[in-house]
Amino acid sequence: MTYSVIGTGGIGGYYGGRLAASGQTVRFLLHSDYEYVKQNGLQVDSCRGNFHLDRVEAYADVREMPHSDVVLVGLKSVNNHLLPEMLRAVVTPQTVVVLIQNGIGLEADLQAAMPDLQIVAGLAFICTAKTGPGHISHYDYGHINLGNYSCRDAARFETLLGDFRAAGIEAAEVDYAEARWKKAVWNMPFNGMTVALNTTTDALLANESTRRLIREQMMEVIGAARACGVAHIDASFADQMIEMTEQMTPYSPSMKLDFDYRRPMEIPYLYTRPIAEARKKGFEMPRLAMLEAQLRFIEWWLSAG
Repeated sequence: MTYSVIGTGGIGGYYGGRLAASGQTVRFLLHSDYEYVKQNGLQVDSCRGNFHLDRVEAYADVREMPHSDVVLVGLKSVNNHLLPEMLRAVVTPQTVVVLIQNGIGLEADLQAAMPDLQIVAGLAFICTAKTGPGHISHYDYGHINLGNYSCRDAARFETLLGDFRAAGIEAAEVDYAEARWKKAVWNMPFNGMTVALNTTTDALLANESTRRLIREQMMEVIGAARACGVAHIDASFADQMIEMTEQMTPYSPSMKLDFDYRRPMEIPYLYTRPIAEARKKGFEMPRLAMLEAQLRFIEWWLSAG
């Protein structure tokens, strides 16, 4: 199959790079480093083996990209208002769009804007970042779960899974709603707390007070997930996420990097939307609502400064 990557950052650059290195046709949409990548290729420094793509099918304008069988979206969700127009340039009725983004409600909003689109949720469990022009650094983990939101083509979905696995990426099919909320169990505490306290994941767990708060926040997400109909999740999952994070390379999540580089933070889909969805079901998330308010203040303070 042919692939397009919209948003060649740490996520899109890594997964698209792996697919390209395995022999798949992959087209990359780039912005600030378009000329660099066009001339020098894409370098991926990975804990699972470094590689370099000498020749990259790079584009600076999505309107110049050919149609693709699969589009991998690695954009920050703060730019999702641009997504329908961008996708119309590269999709056909058969194209599958994989949203490799964080948050709740992403697929529903895109489907409302593009009712006939075939959408799959991509839940990436990976520590990666773009660390320079045409340079992706992959520090830990790397597997991806795929949840079918509205993909009508079962054969194409299976081929997608197979292509990821053939590229050396651990990939699995999962229940959509369960996967989105399970990802939020990690994302909502760690993304916001690393920003609010200007720290990293390991430090949050090393301190008794913040470790306890992280788990309490995780339990709020689990309660929200259950209120929203996710049955197969309980306190043991919070403990599993904490154990996984302790074994992880000390890490600054994507929101912390956005904060560090003074970029807009993904507050709407990571916090506002899940808090609102839980409230509709009669479940409150007070600790995470407070964290959302702190993040809103930090973003306002940065923009005012």
